[in-house]
Amino acid sequence: MRHGKKFNHLGRTASHRSALLSNMASSLILHKRIETTLPKAKELRKYVEPLLTRSKDDSTHNRRVVFSYLKDKDSVKELFDVVSDKIADRPGGYTRIIKLGTRQGDAAEICLMELVDFNETLLLAEADKPAKTRRSRRGGKKAEGTSKEETTAKANEAPTTTPEAPATESTDASSEADDLRKVEGIGPKIAEVLAEAGISTFAQLAESTPEAIREILDNAGSQFASHDPATWPQQAQLAAAGKWDELKAWQDELNGGRES
Repeated sequence: MRHGKKFNHLGRTASHRSALLSNMASSLILHKRIETTLPKAKELRKYVEPLLTRSKDDSTHNRRVVFSYLKDKDSVKELFDVVSDKIADRPGGYTRIIKLGTRQGDAAEICLMELVDFNETLLLAEADKPAKTRRSRRGGKKAEGTSKEETTAKANEAPTTTPEAPATESTDASSEADDLRKVEGIGPKIAEVLAEAGISTFAQLAESTPEAIREILDNAGSQFASHDPATWPQQAQLAAAGKWDELKAWQDELNGGRES
């Protein structure tokens, strides 16, 4: 009997259910997206997201705790070395569930479950969207109540500026830094390390050599030892040239920034 247990047993014994979720979590971490049924995906989300949160603090204790759940050395290494760097700035909600309809045969609801930060297509689309602005309704009556004389006086008191000044300021602000996280293999932590070393734009990264970047990472700490910057300058060169389609096609063939 259920006796008030609200989680989904998935029609399995406790040991079978635990093994199922452990294997699915390892597959999600290694492959970044899996196809499964909707009830399993909902249970997997509750199982794997606490492990993703724990991976942000790379310590021996946390690695042992995560290994007790995943029971797979490769997935634990991938989680702490690659995935944790991508999700460092995300406060939660690391996974996305996309419904795919019903399965032929048993009519089970099928879905695609993926790690949000590894879908580069959606991340680029979100970056290109203009920021939403809200207009406040406060002061509407006050604005209607102002007289034409007061409006004219305020317009005359306002300082006059040349139209070229705002355009120059916005241009300078946009050219100060690029989002280096769009380069496959670079996460928030590495982007911060590179910025401190004076590499904050795609052009600066393209001019650097993999050996120089490797030296910067080695000086930053041993947690970046597994990252390979061999392709970063070439990716940055494509990004600086605005060749996003060509960059995306190449990144699909890479494995965490490394040649697959």
